[in-house]
Amino acid sequence: MKRFGVIGTTALFLLAGFAAPAGARQQDQGKSQKQGQESKAPKQKQSKPQGRQRQATKQQAQPRQQQQRQQATKQQSQRQQQARTQTQQRQQRQQPVAWQKQRATNWQSQHRTWRQRGGYNGYRIPTNDYNQYYGQNHMFRINTLRVVYVGSYPRFQYGGFWFSLVDPWPQYWANNWYDNDEMYIAYYGDGYYLFNRRYPRDRIAITFYLN
Repeated sequence: MKRFGVIGTTALFLLAGFAAPAGARQQDQGKSQKQGQESKAPKQKQSKPQGRQRQATKQQAQPRQQQQRQQATKQQSQRQQQARTQTQQRQQRQQPVAWQKQRATNWQSQHRTWRQRGGYNGYRIPTNDYNQYYGQNHMFRINTLRVVYVGSYPRFQYGGFWFSLVDPWPQYWANNWYDNDEMYIAYYGDGYYLFNRRYPRDRIAITFYLN
């Protein structure tokens, strides 16, 4: 009977020995899980400030990018304006020389009508376009038109066509008539002519180009 008592007591001690470490392990695991959760929690809290910081940085970058785009657009506009100014200045230097080359010394003997030239056989302006842009009711100043110089001779654009003078212009016209005088283009009798409102009897034979 004593043996069974001793054995029972010993077994109880052994079970207690095994149970105690198991409990301790469970407590340690519980603590580690709790610490793990506590260590994760600050990271989740830190993500919000980082997100706000990135958003603030992005918002700060947007005005700078917009300012850079505006600056680039302004610089491009300035370059284009500078190029236009240089072109105008170059044309202004060319203009008097080019027009003076076509000035007559004795217009009555130097100019010829289209009939005297053998007749006009070129392109004819469609009726609708002619009524809209041409004739004595449609005045213009050449200096308001686009002018180019081909072989040092002026050519101006009007009503969808390019025109150049075939006749010289009268020597008694003003030196800058192409800047100040009101002009019009009309088909008169045998061909197209350029007319000056100040000198309605003078007609200068002209030719035109489609492009």
